[in-house]
Amino acid sequence: MSQSPATKVLVIGYVWPEPQSSAASGHVMQILDTFLHQGWDITFSSPAGDGEHKADLASLGIREVPIKLNNSSFDAFVSELAPDIVLFDQFMMEEQFGWRVEKHCPNALRVLETSDLQSLRHARHQRLKERLKQSDDQNDFSELFSPALPEEFALMADTDLAKREIAALYRCDLNLMISEVEIELLTTQFGLPRQILHWCPLMITPPAEAPRSFADRAHFLSIGNFRHAPNWDAVLWMKNSVWPLIRAQLPTAQLHIYGAYTPPKAAALHNATQGFHIMNWAEDALQVMSAARICLAPLRFGAGIKGKLIDAMLCGTPSITTPIGAEAMHGEHPWPGAVATCAQTLADEAVHLYQDVASWQQAQVAGQALLKERYAYSTHASALIEKLNECRENLQVLRRNNFTGSMLRHHAHKSTQYMSQWIEAKNRS
Repeated sequence: MSQSPATKVLVIGYVWPEPQSSAASGHVMQILDTFLHQGWDITFSSPAGDGEHKADLASLGIREVPIKLNNSSFDAFVSELAPDIVLFDQFMMEEQFGWRVEKHCPNALRVLETSDLQSLRHARHQRLKERLKQSDDQNDFSELFSPALPEEFALMADTDLAKREIAALYRCDLNLMISEVEIELLTTQFGLPRQILHWCPLMITPPAEAPRSFADRAHFLSIGNFRHAPNWDAVLWMKNSVWPLIRAQLPTAQLHIYGAYTPPKAAALHNATQGFHIMNWAEDALQVMSAARICLAPLRFGAGIKGKLIDAMLCGTPSITTPIGAEAMHGEHPWPGAVATCAQTLADEAVHLYQDVASWQQAQVAGQALLKERYAYSTHASALIEKLNECRENLQVLRRNNFTGSMLRHHAHKSTQYMSQWIEAKNRS
């Protein structure tokens, strides 16, 4: 009996994955690993140049094919490849290449990996900027963390970014959402069909060995790619507000801040006498996380869920964060550390956990339970494959029920077709 050919997957990435630099790339690698376990034939393409910490996809059996923006060479490439599934990593890739996929591979399942809603993150950033203009208070930011979903919608709806991003979500057959809060926002406020949204958070296999104990750890740690605006803002808030309050209670405390692509403005914040250390990129994030007693993540804006906080749970490191940091991460489970809305409370909670063995151990156990209940790799990997297969089997019905998406794809395809015909006619004249 002849064996059916392997499912062919084309992944179009905004960048080449760097799992040691960002949680978004780590999630992409988890998805690729899930596909590899199915024996699927995977090609990864990107218009980006190689990053400093690019994963070696070829060693995993994944073909790497560079592509160009606004270049018809992609047409021949995708037509010859004839993928069964096309996964866009970030909505801008769907904008750039979706209409070409529609033209040459209309029956390919179109999937968007969102990582987070960029338009939500941007709207929250604007809210923070307005708050900083209105008040010099660097302590209490509780009003940033309280808006209901209709208020978030009102802040997003008139922006160009939201209109572009939501249109891309509609045009895809399935959207992988890392945050249940974002699913709720999209369905109740933007009206997206629930069947084109699939909850696919970070997928984790906990280590077999027990985490390091309280006595075997020292210092505070913060980690995150400096190119990610929420991380940079958190570093500034720590430097100016949170860390001085911690040092006032723990005069010898040390904070180690790790992050890929450290800019000069971040390096300039290094001050050993204040215990504020800019450490640049961590080659092994889990190693440095395991050595720390507390993870600090005072995020004042952002979206999605936070890879650094998952890493903290993996390493048994209690974390101190804000409602933005903890959003959509723990469900009904207790937070493995503390969540606070102002600098003083963040500092007080950090100091308490740093010194109190019983509270620290309780937080460590809570993190391990949370990983098991919400982020198990086996659970989410099998659910993802099941959902993709279901969508492929019912693709025409799925698209018919998502009329808005079909309409948007039709107009995107036709407008580019008309533009190409106009350019060709102009060139002939």
